[in-house]
Amino acid sequence: MPVERILVVDDEEPIREVVSSMLQNAGYECEQACSGVEALSILNNDGNFQLVLTDLMMPELDGVGLLEIVKVQYKELPVVMVTAVHDISVALAAIRNGAYDYLLKPFERDQLLAVVRRALEANRLRVQNHIYQSDLEALVDQRTKELRDTLEELERSYEMTLEALGDALDLKDAETEGHSKRVTAYTIRIAQALGLSADVTHMLARGAFLHDIGKMAIPDAILRKPIHLNAEEIAVMKKHSYIGYKILKKIPFLREAAEIVYAHQEHWDGNGYPRGLKGEEIPLGARIFAVADTLDAITSDRPYRPARSVEAARAEIKLWSGRQFDPNVVSVFLSVPASTWEDLHQEIVARNEPFPGSEHLYRETG
Repeated sequence: MPVERILVVDDEEPIREVVSSMLQNAGYECEQACSGVEALSILNNDGNFQLVLTDLMMPELDGVGLLEIVKVQYKELPVVMVTAVHDISVALAAIRNGAYDYLLKPFERDQLLAVVRRALEANRLRVQNHIYQSDLEALVDQRTKELRDTLEELERSYEMTLEALGDALDLKDAETEGHSKRVTAYTIRIAQALGLSADVTHMLARGAFLHDIGKMAIPDAILRKPIHLNAEEIAVMKKHSYIGYKILKKIPFLREAAEIVYAHQEHWDGNGYPRGLKGEEIPLGARIFAVADTLDAITSDRPYRPARSVEAARAEIKLWSGRQFDPNVVSVFLSVPASTWEDLHQEIVARNEPFPGSEHLYRETG
């Protein structure tokens, strides 16, 4: 263990020598200063001391003045004041201002060593605490990084799960293949135009991507029927929103998205299904999705009609603003140039990517 070093400060040389001799015989290394000014010079040249033992009354710079400077420049260095009985009030004031302890002249060797040991032990504990705190902070940083890496890996697993669910739906309902990816990209773009945060936008993307997952439970005879559905079949088809909600709400990271799935067929004027929600009763994500879904429906080929233009979709959506759609969402949608939707459509088709909620899509559609 390194020898602990003590700076002994006193304007009387005999006292310095006696104190230093006592401390050196006890195993400490000492250096002497005849004034507060000299003590500061020594500290400035070599700050590797574990304790300052200083007289209170000295010319030029007294013990109180030295203490004030040490507490600023060497904040953790303990200072013990040495004083006569008639200066005790000054010594106590020094302790209130940061001195570790004080010694009353004249003092015995045992008194000196006891105070010094306490001060040095307190200093060692402080150093150990700093080391412990530093190690703890490093450990916390390491664990935080590990947790972040784990969460990122979990997030990638989530996206793979979503992709698998989307692929399963495409196999079930080939007529709308690619629809979920396109409508998700459109939902993201509208959410960005509305100024929503990345976290909220990502949640909306999940809801948009899985909006039709309830169709997995719809019989093929109804889902793939080539002609118009009858009233009974329509009633069965309308159950897909609630079925999808029941599927997703059981998955913790999809609970918020499940609300969008549940409400994605609701209309602003209350004439939608399954609950007949109206206005802002409808979750914002579902209101955004409704516009994105209609955009894709109009601009995509269907067995019963060819795709129409983005301008035609914009006109149709504007026409139904305040009835089927949230007027504010429509206004924001119309503020985005038509070319943006055309370019985004082509990118999604050309790339044929999985769930479009990943980082690159946020970057490229921003």
